[in-house]
Amino acid sequence: MPEEKLTIESAINKLRDKSKSVKLPDGLVESLNELFAQLEVNSKSEDTFWNFYQSASKYIDWIIKLPWNTQSQDILDLDHTRQKLDENHYGLDEVKQRIQEYVSILALQKSRHPQEPFRAPILLFVGLVGTGKTTMAKSIADVLGRQLIRIPFGGLGDPLYLRGQSRLHPEAEPGAIIRGLAQAKTNNPVILLDEIDRVADDALNTIMGVLVELLDPEQNDRFSDHYLDYPFNLSQAFFVATCNNTARIATAVMDRLEVIQMPSYNDEEKMMIGKKYLLPKALKESAITSDELIINDDMWPNIVRPLGFDAGVRTLKRNIEGLCRKTAALILSGTPKIVIDDNNVKKFMPQW
Repeated sequence: MPEEKLTIESAINKLRDKSKSVKLPDGLVESLNELFAQLEVNSKSEDTFWNFYQSASKYIDWIIKLPWNTQSQDILDLDHTRQKLDENHYGLDEVKQRIQEYVSILALQKSRHPQEPFRAPILLFVGLVGTGKTTMAKSIADVLGRQLIRIPFGGLGDPLYLRGQSRLHPEAEPGAIIRGLAQAKTNNPVILLDEIDRVADDALNTIMGVLVELLDPEQNDRFSDHYLDYPFNLSQAFFVATCNNTARIATAVMDRLEVIQMPSYNDEEKMMIGKKYLLPKALKESAITSDELIINDDMWPNIVRPLGFDAGVRTLKRNIEGLCRKTAALILSGTPKIVIDDNNVKKFMPQW
């Protein structure tokens, strides 16, 4: 029996030491002290102790993973901003200008009032499928040098996915926000709320309620996750949301968002995007050189619009990737060079 008591005591001390390995908020330290007191009480019964211990150990593992006091250093250089935006996106000058303005404000704020917390704007990119909403959010993270957390809302039907589940449930874990922060390891990431208009109908109201708390500057400095059961400060995160249509988004959520329209691309813009961005990337991913695959300029309209109009560039991307796959197969079959022209373009494009 004394050996069992020692084993239990060492287990509790192990958790105490683990909790002291990082600097935690004072209120959370007090909560952990209460948790350790409960462990002491449960230590009188070995059967109940080890079940409670496993739950407590998992909870502390999550707590020490979180970036309570860790921030990434922002890159606040307008030349860098322009370069990164142009590198990842063709056109979209008004959208790029807005982002440069936000970076300028952030730079001024940090240089003139470094002690005052800066609340980043909460952007909503609205546009049709394939117009660059998600990639623009990724570019913002790239521009600022911040980590990116993407949370997909398409088909989301349970608000607990965002808020987490109480530790009273055996399989409980934190919600997507807290899990993302643990992975990002900084408390000022770019948090992408992707397709917030595609939430399941039966959960629309409750999920919009969570979004209000997430996006409200007066509330998100103490975001409550059910598993964590302690407020986390999200005020330094940069929230970006995307949607195809704003009709299903609650008015209370819309009031907290700055809407930026993502325009559709015309055929000329798509041809430039295909030549400058999509084709070089597809060639690299397929291990094909630009000498092995040549597309005549007058063939690009067939690649851009083989089957009709598409507002975005996803169809164009798929067409180019398919063309590269067919080229790779021909190269391995002994054809050293493929030139896409009027005679063979239909063989490389989807036909329905």
